[in-house]
Amino acid sequence: MSDLTHFDERGNARMVDVGDKDITERIATARASVIMQPATLKLIATKKAAKGDVLAVAQLAGIMAAKKTADLIPLCHPLALSSVQVTLTLDEKRNAVDIEATCKLKGRTGVEMEALTAASVAALTVYDMCKAVDRGMVISEVKLLHKSGGKSGTFDAA
Repeated sequence: MSDLTHFDERGNARMVDVGDKDITERIATARASVIMQPATLKLIATKKAAKGDVLAVAQLAGIMAAKKTADLIPLCHPLALSSVQVTLTLDEKRNAVDIEATCKLKGRTGVEMEALTAASVAALTVYDMCKAVDRGMVISEVKLLHKSGGKSGTFDAA
């Protein structure tokens, strides 16, 4: 019926059977950005946001989100992640918080969704912590940057 692996021959949703796949090291890195007013970025940089240290809280939220991906995305496998790194940096030229999340494991399925979830939830947390002063923030550029491991090999975004 389709080349989409999350549907059976009748079009019903299914969780893919990965039992016969080889165990390999799987790595994925995703990014997201939150664009904001210069004053909002300054509040974050000086740690004067009313809700606290925006970058530290968003980093923890991203790590926690990666671990909960299977609870959020219906057909994702629960994974035993070996590493989750979430880095947030400030870009004053763009008035942005840039987020990069990398997830790793040795297993039978990839960690792209975990990395994307980590970056997205970290971005949402930045928004939540600063929305009182800047409701016009924009979450953008959510994308997969890199994935390696498994039968499909390596992907690097252009």
